[in-house]
Amino acid sequence: MRILLVHNFYREPGGEDVVFAHERELLERNGHHVITYTRSNDEAEHSSALDQLRLLKTVISARDSKKDITQIIREERPDLAHVHNTFMMVSPSIYKACSNAQVPTVHTVHNYRMLCPATYLFRNGKVCEECITDGLLSGVRHGCYRESRANTAAVAVMLKVHRVAGTWTRHVNAFISLTEFAKQKLIANGLPAERIYVKSNFVDQDPGPRDNTGEYALFVGRLSPEKGVDTLLRAWALLKSPIPLKIVGDGPERAQLQSQSQQLGNTSVEFLGRLDKDQIKGMMKRSRFLMLPSLWYEGFPMVLAESFACGVPVLGSRLGAMQEVINDGHSGLHFTAGSAEDLAEKSAWAWEHTAEMDAMGRNARSEYEAKYRPEVNYAVLMGIYQKAMNQA
Repeated sequence: MRILLVHNFYREPGGEDVVFAHERELLERNGHHVITYTRSNDEAEHSSALDQLRLLKTVISARDSKKDITQIIREERPDLAHVHNTFMMVSPSIYKACSNAQVPTVHTVHNYRMLCPATYLFRNGKVCEECITDGLLSGVRHGCYRESRANTAAVAVMLKVHRVAGTWTRHVNAFISLTEFAKQKLIANGLPAERIYVKSNFVDQDPGPRDNTGEYALFVGRLSPEKGVDTLLRAWALLKSPIPLKIVGDGPERAQLQSQSQQLGNTSVEFLGRLDKDQIKGMMKRSRFLMLPSLWYEGFPMVLAESFACGVPVLGSRLGAMQEVINDGHSGLHFTAGSAEDLAEKSAWAWEHTAEMDAMGRNARSEYEAKYRPEVNYAVLMGIYQKAMNQA
């Protein structure tokens, strides 16, 4: 099969980029001819005031991306186009270009951008669905995207234009949702249920299960408000007996969180900064459990599937994807999002009950083998591609 993969990179690398790369490699390993079209938001980094005005038009309908896609289709004749992210430089207008050329399209919905200009459904430290219940003007009023009403308005206009034009409902043949939870959100907001298929992320290379009980608790992720690291630090200050905690990652809140940890007297907490893939894998295989204290719904954190692959159970917030993927008492534990008290209690129990957590780790590994291996994911992906072509 000849497959056109499309992806718009954000300025900061993230899980969507990893999934795009892994799926490209997966398709190529299975003998498909893969054509890629990528752009990056770095293109707009040093733009002038006039360019910023032009950028609004690009966000809605990127003429150059449409032209590029049309030319690629003419030259390469793909059987199908699989789009991961279009924001900002690609724009959703490429779906119509594919439709006009009679190329079936699949869109992976990695986040909640179609419902929320800021993409997180998160504001003021908690889940916010005002843009769903009250309309996109709510996000503009709060200036949710980049703390700017003007920037939020630009995204809201893009969403409104393409909703009215029916871009997603008319020109996308199949949607990939990472979880059943996200699928239900998309259906409730107007996407056709019969075209939404659940396919989780996967771990590209099997790291093998850990061979020890684990020496510490581990957090891996971006240090930003929605990730709930503040809750994690407050929970650690409540522990009666200290538990070693390693925090891997970087982000806008790093300095503030390090200062907060010192003020709380968390001597067992260590910030390690950004590490490479192999270093993270090694850290994970020596951990007793992984922490996911997120305050937002999450899409499908890659670190969650990677933890399962290592046979490491996960303590996660009782929210969205985490509540769905982590089987409470089987592959990890749930706790109340934002509650330092509940998190401290569950963490202390997990640290003290090594036999039970080891069993959960084995269960997590079994879930990886059943759901998150490349071979399993490939079969699901091919099924979705076939359905998209049938629908077209």
